[in-house]
Amino acid sequence: MVIITQDSPDFPYTVSGGSHLALGAVHDGEGVNFAVYSEHASKIELCLFSEDGKTELFRIILPEKTGSIWHGYIAGLAIGALYGYRAYGRYEPDKGHRFNPNKLLLDPYTREIHGQWTTHVATLGFDSHSPNADKSFSTIDSAPYVAKSVVSDPALFCKNQNYKHKYKNRSHVDSAKPKSADGSRDLIYEIHVKGATQTNRRIPEAVRGTYEGLCSDAMILHMLELGVSALELLPVHSFVDDIFLETRGLRNYWGYNSIGFFAAEPRYFGPDGLAGFRKMIAKLHEAGIAVILDVVYNHTAEGDQRGPTLSFRGLDNASYYRLKEDQPRYYINDTGCGNCLNISNPYVLRMVLDSLRFWVECMGVDGFRFDLATTIAREKQGFDPQGGFLDALRQDPVLREVILIAEPWDIGPGGYQLGQFPDEFREWNDQYRDTVRRYWRGDEHSAQALGARLLGSAGKFDHRGRRANASVNFVTSHDGFTLADVASYNDKHNEANIENNRDGHHANYSDNCGVEGVTSNPDILAQRAQRQRNILTTLFLSQGTPMLLAGDELGNSQAGNNNAYCQDNEISWLNWEKSDRQLCDFVASLSAFRQAHSAVRQSRFLHGAIRKHDGFADVEWRDFKGQPVRWRDAYLSNLCLLLRGSAEVPAYEVDCDPVFIAFNRQHSQQQLLLPNAPQQMSWIKALDSSQIVQKFTAEEHQTYGDYRLVNSESVVVFVLRSKEMHQ
Repeated sequence: MVIITQDSPDFPYTVSGGSHLALGAVHDGEGVNFAVYSEHASKIELCLFSEDGKTELFRIILPEKTGSIWHGYIAGLAIGALYGYRAYGRYEPDKGHRFNPNKLLLDPYTREIHGQWTTHVATLGFDSHSPNADKSFSTIDSAPYVAKSVVSDPALFCKNQNYKHKYKNRSHVDSAKPKSADGSRDLIYEIHVKGATQTNRRIPEAVRGTYEGLCSDAMILHMLELGVSALELLPVHSFVDDIFLETRGLRNYWGYNSIGFFAAEPRYFGPDGLAGFRKMIAKLHEAGIAVILDVVYNHTAEGDQRGPTLSFRGLDNASYYRLKEDQPRYYINDTGCGNCLNISNPYVLRMVLDSLRFWVECMGVDGFRFDLATTIAREKQGFDPQGGFLDALRQDPVLREVILIAEPWDIGPGGYQLGQFPDEFREWNDQYRDTVRRYWRGDEHSAQALGARLLGSAGKFDHRGRRANASVNFVTSHDGFTLADVASYNDKHNEANIENNRDGHHANYSDNCGVEGVTSNPDILAQRAQRQRNILTTLFLSQGTPMLLAGDELGNSQAGNNNAYCQDNEISWLNWEKSDRQLCDFVASLSAFRQAHSAVRQSRFLHGAIRKHDGFADVEWRDFKGQPVRWRDAYLSNLCLLLRGSAEVPAYEVDCDPVFIAFNRQHSQQQLLLPNAPQQMSWIKALDSSQIVQKFTAEEHQTYGDYRLVNSESVVVFVLRSKEMHQ
C-alpha cells in the first residue's frame, strides 16, 4: 500500500504549525497538536497508521521547530489515531548520534500504547550481521514489530474523577484521598499487580492479574485486615520484555524496563481497559489505602549500544542519555541496565517531572518510590542532594505534596547514599533488612546493630530535622528471598532463570533451620514458623516506616529463587491455596498493636535523653536481669528496651504509654525481670511471638514476683494496665 504524504492530493488532513507548548499528542476537539523534543534531528516525520496498527497510511513532516521542539497541528484527526515518529539526522555512533528513519519511534509522551513489542532484528538501529556491530546502519523498517502511540481522549485523564464504593470501615479516613499527618501510622505493602491476584479464587476470574483484580473486594478486605495504609506497586509504566529473556522463554515480570513514562502497562488491563487503573485508585482511596508507584526514571528499555531503537535513542540519543565523554558511542551504565537517562538535560528533566505530575493529577496516585534514586540525583560531579532533579521535585507545587521514597543506591561511583537524600524523602533501609536477618540467624555482633535499627537507624537519618519514619524498614522485598525462604534456604536456587544460578544476591543472611528447602519434619517446620514470627514482630516494633512484602503474611515461597524478576509464573505468583491463615492473623495482630501503641511508631527519634516533665529517659536498655546491656559483648544475644515518648516531643503533644520489649534469641526459656511499674499499675503481656494466637489466659498474665518467663527464641511485649482493670 502506498504511503500518502501531505503534499499528495489524496491527503485528507490540513497541516499547520501548531504549538510547541504542550508535548505529546493533544486533541482539542477539532484536531491534534503534536510536539516532540529533539535537539539534534534534522527532520521529524509523523506517521499515521490504520486502526489495527499494521498499515502505515500517512507521513507528515512536522512543519515547525521552536527551539528544540518539533511541532505541527493536524486538523480533522480523530481521537484514537495510531501514530509514531521517524527522526532524521546523523548516524554517527562514535559521536553519540544514532538517527535512523527506518525505525518507528514511540512518542515519549504518549498516554496509551497500542499493540505489542516484538523481538526482531528490525528494531535494531544497526545491521546485527555486520562485523561493525552497532556502527553499521540498518535499513529494515521496524514499524511492523513495534507498538504504536495513541491519540488519547482527554476525558480519560481529566482530574478529580470520583468512584464510589463501599469500604467505610476505617474511622480515620476522612477524605477520598488518604492523608497521614506525620506518617507514623503508615504500613506499606509492596505488591505486584498480576502476581498478587493471579491465583486468588476469591477474585472473579475475569479480573485476576489486572488492575481491577487488585482493587477487588477480596484484596481490599485482606489489606484492611492487615492494616495496610499504602500499596507500593511494582512498575506499572509501560515496559518491554528483554530480548535475552525472550530467547530463553522468559519474561520481564517485575517491569523494571520502562519505555513509556506516561502509559499504564497494558498487560494488566482487565475488562475496563485503561479505565481500570483509575477504578483501582478510586476504590483503594475509598478504603483509605494510598497508592505509591515504583518508578524507573534511571534507565530505559533500550539498553546499551547493542539494544533496540524504540524511542529515545532514535529521537536524540545524545540528548536523552548520558554518554561517556571520551567515547560517546558507549553509555554510562551506573544502573547496570545498559544506560542512564540524562536528567541533567532540561527537556529530559521536564519529561520526568511532567510524567510524575501526570500520575498524581490525572491518574490519582499518592506518591513514588524511585528505583536506583542515586542515578537520577547524580550530576557530573557525582551524587548531589541539591542537584537539579531533587531541587525541581521538591519545589514543585504538586510533587512536593506527595509521598517520596528513594532507593538510595546504584552501582555507579559513590552510589551508596543511605541517609543522604533530602529531608522530604523516606529511604529504603537495606541495613535494617540485613541486621534483622543476621540477629535472628544468631550472628555475632548483630544484637548491637539491632539496637540501632530498632530505634529508626538514627545514625543514618537523625539530621536536618528528619523524622523517624524516614527509614523504610523492610526484611524482604521483591528483590531477594521471601520471608518463608529466609527461614528455609541457606543458598539461592535460581536455576529457573537459566543463568546457571550466577544471578541474584549472594549475601542473603538466611538460615534453613537444618534442612535446605522443602521438608516434612515437624520440628524444623515449627522452628521456621517461629523464625518468621520473630522477624515480623521485630519489623512491626521498630521505629520507622514498616514495609511488608505481599505474601509474607501468607507464608509464600519462591522455592529459593532470590531473583525472580523473569518468572511470570507460579514461582512468583502468590499461592493463595497454600496460604498460612494463622500467620496472616498473627500479622494482623502485630499491625493492630502498632496502631494502638504510639511508643513503637514515634515521629521523633529516641536517644535515651531525659524527659523534662517526668525525669525518665525516653528509652532504657537493660538485660533480662534488669542490668545495663553489655554492648561490647560480641556474643550478646538478649536485650530489652523500655520505650517512652521521645524527649524531643513538645509539651502540646500527647505523651504515649510505655511499652517494654524483650528479645530472647537463646535456645532456652529465660526469666525476665520487669521494670518497676507505677503504683496501681502492672505490666501485662500484649504480644508473644512464640504463640501463634495472640490471646493470653489469666495464668499467662500471672506475676511470679517481678519476673516473667520468656520462651526460647521469641519476642515478648508488655504494656501497663491498671491493676483494677486487670483483676
